[in-house]
Amino acid sequence: MHKNFRKNRKTVRQILNHHFDRFGKCDRIKTLASHLKMSTLFFEKKDEEKTMIPERLAALREKMRAYGVDAYLVPTADYHESEYVGTYFKARTYITGFTGSAGTAVITQDEACLWTDGRYFVQAAKELAGTGVTLMKMGQEGVPTVEEYLAANTKEGMTIGFDGRVVNEMLGEALEKTLPERFLSYRSDLIGEIWSDRPALSAEPVWILDAKYTGESAAERLAKVREKMKENGAEVHILTALDDIAWMLNIRGNDIPCNPVVLSYLVLTETESHLFIQEETLNEKVKQYLADLGISLHPYDAVYDFVSGITGKTILLEKAKVNYTICQSVMGSNTIVNVMNPASSLKAVKTPVEMENIRKAHIKDGVAVTRFVYWLKKNIGKIPMNEVSVAEKLESFRKEQEGFIEPSFGTISAYGPNAAMCHYQATKDNFSVLQPKGMYLVDSGGQYYEGTTDVTRTIAVGPITQEEKRCCTLVACSMLRLLDAKFMYGCRGINLDYIARELLWKNGMDFNHGTGHGVGYLGCVHERPNSIRWRLLTSPAENAVLEEGMVTSDEPGLYLEGKFGIRTENLMLCVKDVKNEFGQFMKFENLTWVPIDLDTIDVSLMEGRDRELLNAYHKGVYEKLSPYMTEEEKAWLTEATRAI
Repeated sequence: MHKNFRKNRKTVRQILNHHFDRFGKCDRIKTLASHLKMSTLFFEKKDEEKTMIPERLAALREKMRAYGVDAYLVPTADYHESEYVGTYFKARTYITGFTGSAGTAVITQDEACLWTDGRYFVQAAKELAGTGVTLMKMGQEGVPTVEEYLAANTKEGMTIGFDGRVVNEMLGEALEKTLPERFLSYRSDLIGEIWSDRPALSAEPVWILDAKYTGESAAERLAKVREKMKENGAEVHILTALDDIAWMLNIRGNDIPCNPVVLSYLVLTETESHLFIQEETLNEKVKQYLADLGISLHPYDAVYDFVSGITGKTILLEKAKVNYTICQSVMGSNTIVNVMNPASSLKAVKTPVEMENIRKAHIKDGVAVTRFVYWLKKNIGKIPMNEVSVAEKLESFRKEQEGFIEPSFGTISAYGPNAAMCHYQATKDNFSVLQPKGMYLVDSGGQYYEGTTDVTRTIAVGPITQEEKRCCTLVACSMLRLLDAKFMYGCRGINLDYIARELLWKNGMDFNHGTGHGVGYLGCVHERPNSIRWRLLTSPAENAVLEEGMVTSDEPGLYLEGKFGIRTENLMLCVKDVKNEFGQFMKFENLTWVPIDLDTIDVSLMEGRDRELLNAYHKGVYEKLSPYMTEEEKAWLTEATRAI
């Protein structure tokens, strides 16, 4: 349809422009006409953007020739190895056109390639079409890694270029090892030199997170980190991960959308604390707060000169998180202790105060999301809806909740086949219209003073096929089984992943993403080191023992390209269960309270235990949420959570 629409967009546009006023006499026809008109504009805009990518690649290649660079590496990163980056740092999007949150580009004089993972295969294929950029599907048979590609496409004596501030030391060392006899040029930001209208570096105000929300003061947290430094024999700790800095100092900001962090660096010694930050982000209250903690303030960019002056010390830093430029400045003249940031493991274990607050946040969020589901079910087919407008409606329900700050990530609002793209993002220029048939998937979350939420529901907005219902049932049962797990202390996510995949694997199905990720406290929605996945990850930063107080997502899914996508996600808190002669047992406490749409469930496919789990969960949903609902909403909730 889209292909034909694009081919005939001129004709369609002319017809719409001629008849739009007449169409406006009927609201529903006017809405349809508006969507069609916007669609033509979307295709024109996307076509225009795609024509710019070859021009940008040509400009970059000219710079590469001028600097003697044979291959240029562009990761998805800021100076702090953040998962999501602000607009200033979206160099990879600028040079390739791919808008997903994860990916790496390599440009040579003859070729441009983009590596991304299974979450984005469908999206990347669409966005890269016609740009001259080749999609490299990571992890697929026959697809080389970035390092392997560079080794095969460069020769001894050639130069590999990148901005050393956006490449971590671990990757830099991998390049050194894989590409012997190549020169690594890391002092130039070539994308920045051709990006004439680059957005400004974010400098949002810093604010203090009161200890009543955290249960620990910044002084206590600094002391804990210094104790870990001592255990590792370190005299200096260089910390660049923004969420770790925010946690340690009990400060928050908004320098990355949906991630309440502050662009900054922190250097600790046994007695000194040096914070590198944009001064304009600090008011007098925050300055005094930091001064009371004994923190010395420096300009944001001054960190590079500062660390260059450190010599003869034992420095704790995490090579996977500290950028190549900083590491190259301190290596050689100092002893490096390469371990995971102590703050990362400390902040993953929530304090009792944080745990209680998180429970409160999820009640608020459950009320908002459940009201949204009720509104959607009640109004589908009666009023115009599209993926963008319904996402905005969901956010409006969250805004009604006391303590809501902002979404915890960009809402995935996907109707029909769009949901098969795991991290699909609708925009005002690219969206689908919801119809009273099929399924709608929404993956969203909120940042509250009481914590961070993340929930996904797949909702029948009209009649669905038996295949869709079967798949929804398998996914829902998979989520509930993992949520019900009990396990020995010492287990990692890899020990538990099969619980969530068993039903799907038995039916010859799978989902191409992890089953669970850690979640921060008013922090990053993807937080290490806890995770649930079946592939072995040897790094303790990604495969930690599940500790009491860790919050982890439980989100199995199923995606059939061109047909539909399904995901059901709850967050769960790891807590202690019984302790006996066999040892300490652990379990998960459910945090998320939102009905699972019974219109998507085929009871005949469920085992008795699965029905019990669903019924018990829905009983909890009703008990937790009904006190906050209107009588009309409560009547609907009674039916939505009925025993099956």
